[in-house]
Amino acid sequence: MQVERRITAIAFDAYGTLFDVFSIGALAEELFSGKGTALATMWRDKQLEYARIRTMCGRFADFWTVTADALDYCCERLGLTADAALQARLMQQYAELSGYPGDLEALHHIKGLGLKVGMLSNGSARMLNSAITAASMDGLFDPVISVDPARRFKTAPEAYQLGPDGFGCPVEEILFVSANGWDVCGATWFGYTTFWLNRAGLPAERLGVEPHATGRTMGEVVRFVEASARR
Repeated sequence: MQVERRITAIAFDAYGTLFDVFSIGALAEELFSGKGTALATMWRDKQLEYARIRTMCGRFADFWTVTADALDYCCERLGLTADAALQARLMQQYAELSGYPGDLEALHHIKGLGLKVGMLSNGSARMLNSAITAASMDGLFDPVISVDPARRFKTAPEAYQLGPDGFGCPVEEILFVSANGWDVCGATWFGYTTFWLNRAGLPAERLGVEPHATGRTMGEVVRFVEASARR
């Protein structure tokens, strides 16, 4: 689905979009041979589940706490012996997630187009700043928006509202880019122009809503932004 909209700003989701949440699997496999992939996958699923439950029930805790709680649960669920020191190593790795190959060049190109480029994430400000530095992305995003002030995680409207508030422009002028299908659906409903960075080639969510554009690489995001700028 394509639309003719004026784009003046870009808001990137962070986890799964800019930072590879499954890159932690290598350390997990080193620590728990044969179960690293299972831990990384379950950890991500449980992290998002806890965020949604806390938002639905009005029991906010920051994303670092949610992430730690999810890890603790998954270790027990998988029967892994993970003392405080091992869990601390995994959490530190989460604070320093890898970026995706080729993304830095594309992000610098986008930054050079003269649009406002920022981030809107469930992560706490401390988590986001740590991940940005670890991925060598310093100076690429302004503003860096955490949902913490809303005390609700995406897909809550209060979380998405932080985007237009932070960028100082109408929501429809902001291109929201996420690799998470559920996040793109929520952002589209809220009013953003959306790009689903479908890195894994997953099927579309069955929610009766579609992103305005879809691609599998950051290069396709660049081409969409350039085409929008020429309108």
